[in-house]
Amino acid sequence: MGGRDVDSGRYLYTVSTRSILTDVFASLTLKRRLEAGGDLPTDLPADGIVGRCAVADAGTVTAALDAAAAAAPEWAATPLAVRMRLGELVRARVRAHESELVDLLVAEGSPAALARWQVAGLLELFSPETLGYCAAQLHQEFRQELPDGERTLTVRRVADGVVCVNPPQNAPAASALFGITPLLAGNAVVVRAPRSAPLGVMYALRELVLPALREVGAPDGTLNVFCARPGPTLRAWLDDPRVADIFYTGDVERGLELERECVARGKKPVLELAGNDCVVVWRDADVPAAVEALTECFYGSGQICMVPNQVVAHPDVADELIARLSAAAGQVRPGYPDEDGVLLSPVLRSERFFAYVRDALDRGATLVHGARRLDVDGTPCDTGLFLEPTVLRVDGLAGCREIDAVRGETFFPLLPVIVAEPGPDLIDRVLEHVNSNPYGLRNSLWASDDRVLDTFVARVRNGGVLKINDSHIGFLPYLPTHGGTGLTGGAFGEANYPMLRTSHLQGVSRATGIRPRDAVFATFPGSRS
Repeated sequence: MGGRDVDSGRYLYTVSTRSILTDVFASLTLKRRLEAGGDLPTDLPADGIVGRCAVADAGTVTAALDAAAAAAPEWAATPLAVRMRLGELVRARVRAHESELVDLLVAEGSPAALARWQVAGLLELFSPETLGYCAAQLHQEFRQELPDGERTLTVRRVADGVVCVNPPQNAPAASALFGITPLLAGNAVVVRAPRSAPLGVMYALRELVLPALREVGAPDGTLNVFCARPGPTLRAWLDDPRVADIFYTGDVERGLELERECVARGKKPVLELAGNDCVVVWRDADVPAAVEALTECFYGSGQICMVPNQVVAHPDVADELIARLSAAAGQVRPGYPDEDGVLLSPVLRSERFFAYVRDALDRGATLVHGARRLDVDGTPCDTGLFLEPTVLRVDGLAGCREIDAVRGETFFPLLPVIVAEPGPDLIDRVLEHVNSNPYGLRNSLWASDDRVLDTFVARVRNGGVLKINDSHIGFLPYLPTHGGTGLTGGAFGEANYPMLRTSHLQGVSRATGIRPRDAVFATFPGSRS
């Protein structure tokens, strides 16, 4: 905070996921003992404790806001080119420290392949293309030549002020780096690292972002990060009049409640909530390629908001698609997160997963593959910490949302394939299904017919990103990585470039040689009949 490290005397310890999977009882017992003030054992295994993070108290939370409020005016006045340079430096540091960042993400539970995917997303987020697009939205300038003078007309986005960021418990480090992009708009930022996985967040911001801020001459306090309990921290942010925006990532119910509280206090809510992404596979789709994209549902055991959550299959290809998908699901395996080829993550609270499966089967769905607990080596086990990738067949669009796993996000490796009824109005019914989804993060289409592709692009209004014949979760330059409509982003939801969402439009006219009366009553070039 305020450019310096602050100790608290209380710590949260990060135990490696490999250690937990090897002996969950011993690992968590050691963690609790250390957090209660016990001494670090001398015979600690090499893959045991990864690190520790100081826990902030209420005074620290307030001090972070003090530091941000003090830094905000000076940083907001910093030229845009300097702020964009910050993005370039962060990207360079992410690339230079990629291996250390990946190692921390893996220690906190992300499979290595998905840790590298998160880093790839950060490199696109801070890419020259994406930064260039956002810079163009932040500032545009025009000149107006007049008989007796001239004007410089500027349309710009002005920083909102102090932005507070609450990353999620899943992928918190990458989400925190996404969450600090309001810095590029000229905001001062305060980040709360989640108690469940604070170490990656602290490392990313302290070692990757803070040195870049110092290099561009940002005032101390422009970025502040601490680990604390979410409830009291959010309350402090809501109650402090210096906080302009709250960027919250989390569950829908709390997010929408927070949105109402923000609006009531004159604050801007920026929400990243749940996703229930739909992938449509048309009759002329490249089915093997579509299946490859659909298996992204199972990455991280489905505990990623932007993975496919439901499939609408054209009846002409449904049987082939489901057969191929079932075979592909069987190849997605669990394991220790540092092992090559592992894509599943542990699921600690799996009871709700089986409730989703039972509900679907009770309502007429068919179990195609999966629905078992697995041990770390992939063998079925009633006490396993992994869930087998699961495919359900749902016949008919009509009434399919009566099934819980179709209606909402599950956050499990569970993919219902809805086989649409045939008929001449099929494309209209599929589009109605996509557009009426209460969630709106990402949608995908697999098809070859240009008329079908053009129809979807023209008529899909739901979601922040629409992918055509592409990876559903892959990151791309220019395009947003997050954000969406409906329950995904709340009343103000849209594709989310945080540096744009945490700023506001302002027009500026700078005149030379202009007489005010002439400016009101004179006829200017371009307005003459």
